[in-house]
Amino acid sequence: MSFVRAVRLRVPSGAAKPGPAIGQALGPLGINMAQFCKEFNEKSESLYEKETPLRVELRAMSDRSYTFEIRSPPTAWLVKKAAGVTKGPNSPSVDNPSGYITPEAVYNIALIKQADDNRWHLPLEGIARSVIGTARSIGIQVREEK
Repeated sequence: MSFVRAVRLRVPSGAAKPGPAIGQALGPLGINMAQFCKEFNEKSESLYEKETPLRVELRAMSDRSYTFEIRSPPTAWLVKKAAGVTKGPNSPSVDNPSGYITPEAVYNIALIKQADDNRWHLPLEGIARSVIGTARSIGIQVREEK
């Protein structure tokens, strides 16, 4: 049993289905898609609300076994959810923001992102700055509530 390849997927929480998106990634590795979807749905249902897009890193082995790790949702999705926006603007502008979030929301998002295994060593302030940058790039401004 040797390591073959790592695959990164974005799968909705509790709603993974063995379809083309997952099939194209797992099919060449010989991994049973239905089994992966069942295990993923069981594991992710308790972590996040249904349909939350989650990042998954799957490690395939030569004997067709696998392990997978569920990571937090994308930062842009968390920022848009906190701002109550469903879609960012076509051309984001600092002068005309499409939504607002508070510094407390930035802090909460940074805590969620810091819980990922690949960010445990980063300072919370650095992750918060990254969240602010993502918010700015999708046209959402950070400000105190009025």
